[in-house]
Amino acid sequence: MAKVFRNIPSVSELLETPALKHLVDRVHHSTIVTGVRSLLDDLRSEVQNAAAEISIPSPAELSEQIAAKIMRNNRPKLRTALNATGILLHTGLGRAPLSEEAVAAVAEIARGYASVELDLGTGQRSHRTDAVAPLLCTLTGAESAIVVNNNAAATVLTLAAIAQGREVVVSRGQLVEIGGSFRLPDVMEQSGAVMREVGTTNKTRIADFRDAITPDTGALLRVHTSNYRVIGFTEQPTLAELVALGKLRNVPVLDDVGSGALINLAKYGFQDEPLIANSISAGAAVVLFSGDKLVGGPQCGIIVGKKKWIKRLSTHPLMRAFRVDKMTLAALHATLTILAGSAEQAEQRLPLLTLLSTPLDNLKNRAERIAAQISSAKQVANAEAQASTAYLGGGAVPTEGIDSWCVSIEPAGLSLAQLTRQLRERTPAIVGRVQQDRLLLDLRTVPPAGDRCLVEAFVGSQDS
Repeated sequence: MAKVFRNIPSVSELLETPALKHLVDRVHHSTIVTGVRSLLDDLRSEVQNAAAEISIPSPAELSEQIAAKIMRNNRPKLRTALNATGILLHTGLGRAPLSEEAVAAVAEIARGYASVELDLGTGQRSHRTDAVAPLLCTLTGAESAIVVNNNAAATVLTLAAIAQGREVVVSRGQLVEIGGSFRLPDVMEQSGAVMREVGTTNKTRIADFRDAITPDTGALLRVHTSNYRVIGFTEQPTLAELVALGKLRNVPVLDDVGSGALINLAKYGFQDEPLIANSISAGAAVVLFSGDKLVGGPQCGIIVGKKKWIKRLSTHPLMRAFRVDKMTLAALHATLTILAGSAEQAEQRLPLLTLLSTPLDNLKNRAERIAAQISSAKQVANAEAQASTAYLGGGAVPTEGIDSWCVSIEPAGLSLAQLTRQLRERTPAIVGRVQQDRLLLDLRTVPPAGDRCLVEAFVGSQDS
């Protein structure tokens, strides 16, 4: 036993091996030392507990093991991923992918200084959201616009600036809970507004809003229930009815649209997402929506509406806490510029619209080709093309799917859990979905350039 212990190399000996010396430029020295000591401690414990004498690997072999473990542990947690889930706006995978124009705009603005709050014409200080407000007004018909870091922030800011300490009347059937267990009543409480819920879960009438208005009413709130549906014996007042009531009683109407569509998605099979422009034309004082969902841009919350109310929001103390940075503004401007152009160009240049508009036959052909290529892989018992249904996700139209095709895989020699983990640990990570004891790689959410990556994950880097 003593002889075996003497064969275990020292920390300093391992640190001098080529494998670990080459890590110094990539990993902090203390991380390497900690890795060496951890492996040596484990090795000594193994020798101590072994029933028989064991062979000690050479210093070179040990250093290779240590180097590999250190590199695995030091991989960034935030890595690129290939979304094969069939959920186009997958929150866990960053929602909408950005256009090439948006990526280029971010890179250009990020590498140096930028006119974030400087009017280059006058040389005077400006507001940072002036960079995108004109485009937002053009696309929605609004008088004014500002941008904050997400739609939850937009909701808090709007309620705090317009109705702090006053009642906000909202239908009981619209008291939504959004992702991460954030509930509208809690958001309203944090804003300082007082929630006044009216109606029932399935039925709220305009009379319920009218009867609830008092001198303490600060606003009427409509919330688009984008992440669930109440069907059957239901009723909700229209936005036009709320606006008419608000004008009669001098109370502003706030429309929280949520996902937010700047273009009509009906041609892709989604009928239930309201257009922001329609909310503005109906007379809503303020309309709130996300920039990273149906807009197809970066994460942000967009607020458009009447100049009087947007000015109040822009000067509220919370505006500074919720403001966006120059990279978000650059990406959003590039995205809005695309949306302001032709529908044909938007489909070609915005990844979300490109994926939505991909013909079904195209997806089927790709699925058949990929399935044929990976069928002979040792970790695949069976692979076949299979029709499937994809969804927008991101809280949008949960009851409406879009036809798709996927590659359905039955693993061989390993479990589904092992296969899915192996795919997630690749670079880029590959994330599919498990259904009926098979792994499905849905191509509705995979750009054509990702097909080779899927094939190589199973059969290596051969031509695909």
